[in-house]
Amino acid sequence: MNLIMITSMVLILITSIIMMLASLLSKKSILDREKSSPFECGFDPFNKSRIPFSLRFFLIAVIFLIFDVEIAILLPMIDSLPSSSVMSWSMVSITFIVILLVGLYHEWNQGALEWSN
Repeated sequence: MNLIMITSMVLILITSIIMMLASLLSKKSILDREKSSPFECGFDPFNKSRIPFSLRFFLIAVIFLIFDVEIAILLPMIDSLPSSSVMSWSMVSITFIVILLVGLYHEWNQGALEWSN
C-alpha cells in the first residue's frame, strides 16, 4: 500500500513539474504588432488572412464527437452482459442512458441543436 502511495505521489510531482516547465517555456515575452501581422511584401494586407468560421458548425461538431464517444462506450456494454448480473448491468446501462438523455434535453432546450438561428 505504501508503494502505491509513494509511486502516485512521485508521478503527480513529475507531471506537475513538467506542466510548470512547459507553461514557463512556451510563453512569448515580446508581443510585437508588426511581427504578428501577415506579411505581403511590405504592404498592408488587402484582405483578411483568416477565413470566417461558423461557430454553430463548431458546436454541432463537438456535440457529434461527444455522442460518438458515448456510443463507443455503450457498445462494449453489450459484450459484458453475459459475464455480469442482469440487474447490475441494467442499472448501469439505464443510468448511463438517462444521463445522456438529460444532456441531450439540456442541449435541445438551450437551442444548441438548431442550425438556422
